[in-house]
Amino acid sequence: MSSDKLFKISRTCYVALLLLMTAWFGNQGLTGEYSMVFSLLWILPLLAPLKGILTGNPYTYAWASFIICLYLLHGLTLLYVTDTALVFAIIEVLLLSVLMITLPFYARVKGRELGLGLKKKNKK
Repeated sequence: MSSDKLFKISRTCYVALLLLMTAWFGNQGLTGEYSMVFSLLWILPLLAPLKGILTGNPYTYAWASFIICLYLLHGLTLLYVTDTALVFAIIEVLLLSVLMITLPFYARVKGRELGLGLKKKNKK
């Protein structure tokens, strides 16, 4: 798969996830189920890699996967325990699953295109 296609898929899913989480936790903050501070704390980690995700920085794509793990844990737990938010949990897990594949894969493909990588140790 080309880096351009991976970039478009990753960026679209990431923005969709950000909008979904903002709507979900914002609504719960406004209705009083959660405090607004708690709701904001759920959204802030997603904002950290936003600039690099939108611009296609392979380094950002590599470390953004670690942030996605927190949300994947939330989504899988919610999928297991909920009856009322089942649709939200399914959408969240699907978006996160796509991101868990495309983020590191894009970082690898684009990094190779740009000649980035770890320096090999010289054997003496």
